[in-house]
Amino acid sequence: MTVKEVRAFAVDLRRAMRPAGPYRRGGRQPAAPTERYPRYRGARSAAGPGWKQCACLVTVDDGTVGLGLAGYAGPVAAIINDHFRDHLIGQPVMATEKLYDLMIRISAAYGGSGLTAHAISAVDLALWDAKGKRLGVPVYELLGGPQKERIRCYATGFDLDWYRDLGFRAFKLPNPYGPEDGAAGIRQTEKMVAAARETVGPDADLMLDCWMAMDVDYTVRLGEALRPYRLLWIEDYLLPDDMAGFAEVRRRLPGQGLAAGEHWYLARPFGDAAAQRLVDYFQPDVQWAGGLSACVRICHVAEAAGIAVAPHGGMNSPYGQHLAIAMPAVTWGERSGGVSPPGVPLAQTVALPGTAVIEDGYLAPSDAPGFGIKIDADWLERVTVGRP
Repeated sequence: MTVKEVRAFAVDLRRAMRPAGPYRRGGRQPAAPTERYPRYRGARSAAGPGWKQCACLVTVDDGTVGLGLAGYAGPVAAIINDHFRDHLIGQPVMATEKLYDLMIRISAAYGGSGLTAHAISAVDLALWDAKGKRLGVPVYELLGGPQKERIRCYATGFDLDWYRDLGFRAFKLPNPYGPEDGAAGIRQTEKMVAAARETVGPDADLMLDCWMAMDVDYTVRLGEALRPYRLLWIEDYLLPDDMAGFAEVRRRLPGQGLAAGEHWYLARPFGDAAAQRLVDYFQPDVQWAGGLSACVRICHVAEAAGIAVAPHGGMNSPYGQHLAIAMPAVTWGERSGGVSPPGVPLAQTVALPGTAVIEDGYLAPSDAPGFGIKIDADWLERVTVGRP
């Protein structure tokens, strides 16, 4: 069975679901690397591009269709349609290892990270989806079968009371403050974390997401201030390519759990980080880091180094769910993107039809073939932006 067609296009999945904004209305948005510029203070979304999500459909010569998703459709769809497609058509659809390696090598001239990794992710996930459908099994069976009966999950956001009502027992706070807020920002973060600890109780796991907004010194000062609240980890605190900075935080903040990798791409940076034991938790995003093929490699690197994996937004879609249920290194599943507004059940915020829903803080993926995503022409027409 060979690849007959590859097509990438922009989609807006919000058109097929009830909206669920990630931040409380009127509240300050989490901090970002752009905080030093007044235009973006407390409004990180203002710095983002207008590109929608990228969908990739891979059609096999027997009519089987696989769906993969990634970000930044503007340039990512162009990489797939204008470059990858001609090299993929006619290739054996079951040869996911070969095609993953091929995409890395044909894109080497302009780099395999960032936008290129998003493009590789979309194609790779579509290939795995088609592969599972062709064999009539869920993708996690292709990875060796389920390693655990269910995935324990945590919720990311500010509405902790609501998340607790939904059954979550672990929680992650986005941090609205950074170095530009100085000592006052550390005090405000400590106040927020103290209130969260009071809300969730002494036995719940609590984490803090800093989304690339910190520098080394501020991270260390913040970590020291937050020690009384026993954070499981502090994550994503530096710009992603500052490996020397990660090493310095590791040295200066002993005993504090650290996490990173949401913005690392393909397996190599994770291998470098594992060799130096820069963090305790890897957080690759299966839709950004190079797809399932990349994340399986990352999980194996992590397991060999004794590092846990908590994929970024892993429970938001079937892609991360299938990775998590199969890989021993994955110890957590994150439900992010706003989880759901207070009073709205999680089942009403599903973006992809067929996606399993977290119940009482745990999740088991669908056992339908492929990733279990149930799409049809009507759904595609509803979510597609512009001409496909």
